[in-house]
Amino acid sequence: MTVNDSPWPAGVPAWADITVPDLAAAQRFYGGLLGWEFSQGRPETGGYVTASVDGRRVAGLLPASDASADDPAAWCLYLAVDDVTLAAEHAVAAGGQLIAGPMTVLGLGDIAVLADPVGAVFGLWQSGTHTGWDVTDVPGAFVWAEQMSQHPDVSRRFYTELFGYEQTDLSAPDFTYTSLAVGGSPAVGVGGYGAGVGADVPAAWTWYVAVPDVDAAARRVPEVGGSVVSGPEDTPYGRLVLAHGPAREVVALLEQPPADVPA
Repeated sequence: MTVNDSPWPAGVPAWADITVPDLAAAQRFYGGLLGWEFSQGRPETGGYVTASVDGRRVAGLLPASDASADDPAAWCLYLAVDDVTLAAEHAVAAGGQLIAGPMTVLGLGDIAVLADPVGAVFGLWQSGTHTGWDVTDVPGAFVWAEQMSQHPDVSRRFYTELFGYEQTDLSAPDFTYTSLAVGGSPAVGVGGYGAGVGADVPAAWTWYVAVPDVDAAARRVPEVGGSVVSGPEDTPYGRLVLAHGPAREVVALLEQPPADVPA
C-alpha cells in the first residue's frame, strides 16, 4: 500500500476519471464491484463525484452533459506534471494533439487532455489542492497503467521524450512491451497488440484496479451491470480480468500475488 498526500512525481499516474451517461449505474457498478464510496459533487463542479476507499480518494466520475451523452465512455488516465502548460506544449511538439486545456479546475489543479501520436487519449495533471489519488496498491485502488497500440515504438519514444522515462524491455516472442520508470520505480507500461488483435483496434490507455479475489470479482461483474471481456487468467504479475462497465468502458481488475511469492 502506498498512501500519498503530496503531488506525485512527474510521469507517474496521478488520477483517473470518467464521464458517463448514467451516473447512478456507474456508482452501482463500481460501488458494488470495488467497494467505492462516493462524495457527491456540488453544482459548481458540474456534479463531479469523487470515489474513495476507506476515506481515501481513488477516482472521479462526472455525469455527461446533454451534448456529450452519446459520446463513448472511457476512463482518462492523468499523468503528473510540474507545469501543465509547458508539458502540453512539449507533448504537441513531440507529435501529440491537444484536445482540451490547459485549464484550472476550481483551484483543485490544472489539467490538459491530449491524444498521443497513435491516438491514445490521456491527461496531464498539475496538482493544486487536489494532489490526485490518496492511496494505491490496495483493493479498489490504482495498481498499474499501460498504453497499448499497433505502434509501440512510436508510443515509447513519445512518452520517453515527454517524461524522460527509464526503459526496461520486457518483450518476448510475439509480444512487445516496455516498462517505463521514474527514479528507478516502474511507472507505466507501453506495449503492442498481439497478432490476434485486429488492425482496427484503437490505441488506448488502460488502468488496473487491485482486487483481493479476481475470480470473485469476475462473477460479480454481471451482477452489478457490467460484462466480462476476457479472463480471469494468470499473468506474471497476478491474476487478471478485463471488464466492461455499464457504459462499455474498459477497466482491468488485478489480483496481485502475495508479496512473499515471486511473480
